[in-house]
Amino acid sequence: MEVHYISPERITLDTLISILKEKKKLALSEHSRERIIACRKYLDEKISNQDDPIYGVTTGFGSLCNHSISRQELGVLQKNLVMSHACGMGEELSPELIRLMLILKIQSLSYGHSGIRLETVERLTDFYNHDILPVVYNQGSLGASGDLAPLAHLSLPLLGLGEVTFAGQRMTAAEALQRKGWKAFELASKEGLALLNGTQFMAAIGSYSLIKAKELSLWADLVGALSLEGFDGRIEPFFDQVHQVRHHSGQIETAKNFRKILEGSLLISQKKDHVQDPYSFRCIPQVHGASKDAIRYVCSVFEDEINAVTDNPTLFPEDDLIISAGNFHGQPLAITLDFLGIALAELGNISERRVYRLISGARNLPPFLVAHPGLNSGFMIPQYSAASIVSQNKQFCTPASVDSIESSQGQEDHVSMGANAAVKTLRIAENLEKLLGIELMNASQAMGFRDSGRTSDFLKKLLGDFREMVPFVEDDIVMYPQMEKARQFISERNPWNYLV
Repeated sequence: MEVHYISPERITLDTLISILKEKKKLALSEHSRERIIACRKYLDEKISNQDDPIYGVTTGFGSLCNHSISRQELGVLQKNLVMSHACGMGEELSPELIRLMLILKIQSLSYGHSGIRLETVERLTDFYNHDILPVVYNQGSLGASGDLAPLAHLSLPLLGLGEVTFAGQRMTAAEALQRKGWKAFELASKEGLALLNGTQFMAAIGSYSLIKAKELSLWADLVGALSLEGFDGRIEPFFDQVHQVRHHSGQIETAKNFRKILEGSLLISQKKDHVQDPYSFRCIPQVHGASKDAIRYVCSVFEDEINAVTDNPTLFPEDDLIISAGNFHGQPLAITLDFLGIALAELGNISERRVYRLISGARNLPPFLVAHPGLNSGFMIPQYSAASIVSQNKQFCTPASVDSIESSQGQEDHVSMGANAAVKTLRIAENLEKLLGIELMNASQAMGFRDSGRTSDFLKKLLGDFREMVPFVEDDIVMYPQMEKARQFISERNPWNYLV
């Protein structure tokens, strides 16, 4: 089994994809082990030799920061922190998101600025490697003093508390530890705070959404190109010259993708009776391109974050400094997650407009894309569903990052709400899969009324594979199973298979 070594070297979203898809095990590099050990030794010496209070180590938390804690009670303080902060509610996170949270928490602790013990970090790697996944909920974090509630649920099993999924079963953490022959941990000073402070809930969901977003952006081009063929659209709006004079890289990239996807198509090059296409076709490079640029920017922010130390206080042994500051504040993520949600919602927005055009009865296509309309409703109602989902996405685009609710008796008087931004942005991405599936159904149906043998090789392959799952509709059928198959096609297939 291949191993990924957690180290101070920079990781990327592609690194995360590789770890998850190739089912790699995790291990700490020797460099990270040395840094963790050195930082813990420094903290222990500080506690022994310093009488001045150290926030969260020899004091209470939040607005209780002025309450001193005796050295005999430092471990109890950390255990109480984890137990009292596990206040999540809502839906349970998927296994993929829990794995990402574990990877990112281990990565953040590996830099040797958190004061956590080596054996505690290694137990987190054991959880990952043995697929012991803590049960974490998607509500409860303000995204400011770290993702306190979800990270508390992630950490409870270290203490033999909370619940996990293991070997395909949900069970208490105590039972899972017993099965493995592991003892529950007694936390040392600072460890609870190191585990709970951090942005790994926001960062995990955001990273997962970005991984989806990059694929969905390409799917939008592929499906949009098929719709363009089905609508008998024009190729001129995708010529490189017009995009070079506007300079936006996403716009240039989108037009290039369309030219490649449609290369060799006799349908796109045939003489047209119409001079222009509607904006939902003609302005695809501008709209899809803007979303690509947004995704690229959000990726840059998240790749900084997943390589960051985000707990508090932060220890710098080489400078003999322990600094209580605010790296746990999720504002950089909150703003960019809202931005990402808007970018993905717009891909769905313009997709639904193309669906609306395809069923309109224009350009020698039958109304609602069925040979005998009236007797058959055809593709009338999938557009309703798409419109409903688009409207929901617009509602989800209300920014979370502009909100703040004071907490902890005013000590935490500005919060990012980045956790809520992350949760709703993932919902937008999942909705976009549905919308592109609906468009793919409509575009494929439209191609049934064209000479599909004259389209490009790329689109012939796409049509052929899709038709193996979703048939052409001659007369009315129960549509929702086919719509779900179309969503699965988008969700489970690699879009690069149709562009290489």
